[in-house]
Amino acid sequence: MRDVTLRLRTLPAQRDLIDRAARLLGKSRSAFMLEAACERAQSVVLDQVLFSLDADTLRQFTALLDAPPQPNPGLERLRAVKAPWTT
Repeated sequence: MRDVTLRLRTLPAQRDLIDRAARLLGKSRSAFMLEAACERAQSVVLDQVLFSLDADTLRQFTALLDAPPQPNPGLERLRAVKAPWTT
Protein backbone atom coordinates (compact mmCIF):
# COMPACT_ATOMS: atom_id res chain seq x y z
CA MET A 1 0.00 0.00 0.00
CA ARG A 2 1.34 3.37 -0.93
CA ASP A 3 1.26 5.66 2.04
CA VAL A 4 3.78 8.41 1.25
CA THR A 5 2.87 11.49 -0.75
CA LEU A 6 5.33 13.34 -2.95
CA ARG A 7 4.44 16.81 -4.18
CA LEU A 8 6.06 18.50 -7.13
CA ARG A 9 5.80 21.97 -8.62
CA THR A 10 6.12 22.23 -12.39
CA LEU A 11 5.63 24.66 -15.19
CA PRO A 12 2.37 24.18 -17.10
CA ALA A 13 4.28 23.10 -20.20
CA GLN A 14 6.12 20.43 -18.19
CA ARG A 15 2.86 19.15 -16.72
CA ASP A 16 1.29 19.05 -20.18
CA LEU A 17 4.22 17.11 -21.60
CA ILE A 18 4.08 14.60 -18.75
CA ASP A 19 0.32 14.24 -19.15
CA ARG A 20 0.67 13.68 -22.89
CA ALA A 21 3.30 10.99 -22.42
CA ALA A 22 1.28 9.31 -19.67
CA ARG A 23 -1.81 9.24 -21.90
CA LEU A 24 0.21 7.71 -24.74
CA LEU A 25 1.17 4.87 -22.41
CA GLY A 26 -2.31 4.57 -20.90
CA LYS A 27 -1.05 5.53 -17.46
CA SER A 28 -2.03 8.09 -14.90
CA ARG A 29 0.24 11.07 -14.35
CA SER A 30 1.27 9.67 -10.97
CA ALA A 31 2.03 6.20 -12.31
CA PHE A 32 4.01 7.63 -15.20
CA MET A 33 6.04 9.98 -13.00
CA LEU A 34 6.72 7.34 -10.36
CA GLU A 35 7.90 4.85 -12.97
CA ALA A 36 10.10 7.42 -14.72
CA ALA A 37 11.59 8.66 -11.46
CA CYS A 38 12.32 5.14 -10.23
CA GLU A 39 13.97 4.18 -13.54
CA ARG A 40 16.20 7.27 -13.38
CA ALA A 41 17.00 6.73 -9.70
CA GLN A 42 17.98 3.13 -10.36
CA SER A 43 20.23 4.24 -13.22
CA VAL A 44 21.96 6.82 -11.04
CA VAL A 45 22.50 4.33 -8.22
CA LEU A 46 23.86 1.66 -10.57
CA ASP A 47 26.27 4.17 -12.11
CA GLN A 48 27.72 4.85 -8.67
CA VAL A 49 28.84 1.30 -7.97
CA LEU A 50 32.31 1.26 -6.50
CA PHE A 51 34.46 -1.79 -6.17
CA SER A 52 37.92 -2.06 -4.72
CA LEU A 53 40.65 -4.51 -5.58
CA ASP A 54 43.86 -5.49 -3.89
CA ALA A 55 47.07 -4.72 -5.81
CA ASP A 56 47.42 -8.19 -7.36
CA THR A 57 43.80 -8.40 -8.48
CA LEU A 58 44.01 -4.86 -9.88
CA ARG A 59 47.05 -5.89 -11.97
CA GLN A 60 45.14 -8.91 -13.29
CA PHE A 61 42.08 -6.79 -14.04
CA THR A 62 44.15 -4.13 -15.80
CA ALA A 63 45.94 -6.81 -17.84
CA LEU A 64 42.58 -8.17 -19.02
CA LEU A 65 41.42 -4.69 -20.01
CA ASP A 66 44.69 -3.93 -21.81
CA ALA A 67 44.91 -7.28 -23.62
CA PRO A 68 44.00 -7.32 -27.30
CA PRO A 69 40.49 -8.58 -27.92
CA GLN A 70 39.99 -12.22 -28.79
CA PRO A 71 38.69 -13.01 -32.29
CA ASN A 72 34.92 -12.61 -32.46
CA PRO A 73 33.36 -13.49 -35.83
CA GLY A 74 29.97 -12.05 -34.87
CA LEU A 75 31.50 -8.71 -33.89
CA GLU A 76 33.52 -8.63 -37.12
CA ARG A 77 30.35 -9.17 -39.18
CA LEU A 78 28.64 -6.38 -37.27
CA ARG A 79 31.55 -3.99 -37.75
CA ALA A 80 31.53 -4.73 -41.51
CA VAL A 81 27.96 -3.46 -41.88
CA LYS A 82 27.82 0.12 -43.15
CA ALA A 83 25.88 2.52 -40.93
CA PRO A 84 22.70 3.68 -42.68
CA TRP A 85 23.62 7.32 -42.18
CA THR A 86 26.96 6.95 -43.98
CA THR A 87 25.65 5.60 -47.28
